Amino acid sequence: MRPAFIAATVAVTFALSLPLTAQAQEAQPEFSFNAAITNDYVWRGASQSNEDPALQGGIDVTYGSFYAGTWASSVDFGDGTDAEWDFYAGFNATTGAIDWDLGVTYYTYVGEPDEADYHFVEFKVAASHTFDQFTLGAAVHFSPDFYGVDEEATYLEGTAEYAINDRWSLSGGVGRQFLDVTGDYTAWNLGVGVNLTDKVALDVRYWDASVDGPLTDARVAATLGVAF
Repeated sequence: MRPAFIAATVAVTFALSLPLTAQAQEAQPEFSFNAAITNDYVWRGASQSNEDPALQGGIDVTYGSFYAGTWASSVDFGDGTDAEWDFYAGFNATTGAIDWDLGVTYYTYVGEPDEADYHFVEFKVAASHTFDQFTLGAAVHFSPDFYGVDEEATYLEGTAEYAINDRWSLSGGVGRQFLDVTGDYTAWNLGVGVNLTDKVALDVRYWDASVDGPLTDARVAATLGVAF
């Protein structure tokens, strides 16, 4: 059994065994919407849009500690696949000084070739802690059938964010993708975000990965988004 899968199993078991804090107040559903345009849709160090711009958007609903939503982005895999369309759900809770996020995401792809079968499910356990202007986080993502190639995959990730003020922030992350068959690799990013208004934000981020390839070379992704 791979060390990454063991880590994912331990993290899930530990998180589910915690005495999660429930919200005492009667919850009401809250909806939010987001849309964005980016010069390059980068996911874990790899361009999903063939280094071209992508349009993105999503809808979220929260009900107390629980959340669900859907998000989509245009993609270009060079095989007729037009878009990524994700569906996700989970819940947030706090134990002591740690904020937890346990969720599951179903990744689907519009226009994929019949033989591709890119669709896959991924489970997530994430923890974070905020002190002063810093937020540190760690997450484990596990898929039993990554990109439909009958391959287990685990992504271990660490993140950090520093809020300079109400408008500006610095953030970054480093992750290790463990793959049973095609090989492991590391991806990392570092970026700056600015709130242009209370609803519009710009994120400029440098990405790089340890795997060679034209779509995993070092690159800068700039994303302009609106949330309401």
